[in-house]
This record gives sequence, structure tokens and C-alpha cells, in this order.
Amino acid sequence: MAATRPDDERWELIDGAPVMRSPAEGRHQRIVTNIAKRLDGLAERRGCGAYPGLAILSEARDDDAPIPDVVVQCGEPPADGYTSDSLLVVEVLSPSTFLIDRGRKTEFYQTVPSLRFLLLVHQDEVRVEVWRREAEWTVRIAGPGEMIDLPELGGGLAVADVYARLTV
Repeated sequence: MAATRPDDERWELIDGAPVMRSPAEGRHQRIVTNIAKRLDGLAERRGCGAYPGLAILSEARDDDAPIPDVVVQCGEPPADGYTSDSLLVVEVLSPSTFLIDRGRKTEFYQTVPSLRFLLLVHQDEVRVEVWRREAEWTVRIAGPGEMIDLPELGGGLAVADVYARLTV
């Protein structure tokens, strides 16, 4: 369905229903740009890349194809805009999509076998939920002055860098 729509429209599949996404506010976009820039610098050294706008697929839940704000994937970029082997996913939480992002989408991302990190980034406060897959999924909160350790990328992401050029 999305292939027949204009390029400037962004569609996600949630619970089997297509959902069009509206343009994000400037604050949201600044956070996404900050994260994508810094993660891409780390990822490149590992043969990976940070991409805004890739849709995520999971064999466990074929009625969903969410589009997170940033995806880190290793190897060649996918030709069709979909990936099922992401390493890290970032969702910048918006008031209008907060319940879906923290609910259904978070549950979905946990079904992707390759995914090691999920970052849920709050816009209205300096707060990043760092979900990490170890034996089980764990979550911790990273706040002002902290560093998010990303050993699979050989470095980390400073919380201050996430919110760079913004007044919090």
C-alpha cells in the first residue's frame, strides 16, 4: 500500500492497519538529527549505519511494520526501506504517539532477534530510557551528565549530545 503513496507520506503498519504519520515538530526533529549524527559516527567504524525512517519487520509479528526515528543496521543499507536485522532502534516520544511508542511498538521491537538496544527519548525532559537485551530485556534511565554505553558500536552516546542545541 505504501509503495503507491507519494514519497512525502510516511506510513506505518500498526495492528494490521496503515497509519499515516504527521510531520514531527522541530524539537523532535532536532533530537532525531542529534542522535542520527552521533550514532552514524559510531556505527560507521563497525560497518554499520544510522538511518532515519527505516521500517522494522519481525517474523513474530507480521501485522506491524513501525518506522522508528533512527535505526542502526549493519551491512549494506536495505534497498526497499525495510529491515529485519536492526541492532539499535530509537523512538523520540511525542505526546500524540506516547502510548503507542511505549506500548505496542516497544513490545514489537522486543520480538526482533537482532535488536540489542531500544532508546526511548523524552522530549520534555532530559531522560532516555535505555532498553538493553541481555539474557532478558533490562531498562535503566539515563539523565543529565550520563553516558549511554553502546559496546556493540565501540563507544557511547552522551545524553547531553541527544539534547544539543535545545533548551530543556
